[in-house]
Amino acid sequence: LYMVFDALERGQLRLKQRLRVSKQAASRPPSKLGVKAGETITVEQAIYALVTRSANDVAAVIGEAMAGSEARFAQRMTRRARGLGMTRTTFRNASGLPDRRQITTAWDMATLAKALLRNHGRYYRYFSTPQFYFRKKKHRNHNHLLKNYAATDGIKTGYIRMSGFH
Repeated sequence: LYMVFDALERGQLRLKQRLRVSKQAASRPPSKLGVKAGETITVEQAIYALVTRSANDVAAVIGEAMAGSEARFAQRMTRRARGLGMTRTTFRNASGLPDRRQITTAWDMATLAKALLRNHGRYYRYFSTPQFYFRKKKHRNHNHLLKNYAATDGIKTGYIRMSGFH
């Protein structure tokens, strides 16, 4: 998302711009939005899908749209991370799906969150989205703290087998 916000600021992406879903992106494992190959999704719908559903399929769509392939996008993510001071992070995909060569630290993720607030504060409101509609279907945020704890901002929880919920 940080890179999406960078691209929006530079005019390389627009919120209403439609991004095409590839067969590869559609095949990503859950958590996903369920987009189909050949469909399109707007950049803003993609933002909502990422902040509410952690949609791996949509993360791949973004990566392919911005860099031609998810692997190239992950390389760009790593370079951008280094530029932000995230010295112990290497990305191998756009979504955070398990890959033994992909690594980060809590410190680096906190560095990213601070940079996001500092550099892209105008987009911060997306992170507290409780739900959104795609294809006339309501998609609820799976971060239940948003409705149960007033101070929650939603800036990212997740689950990975190696570390559990975080």
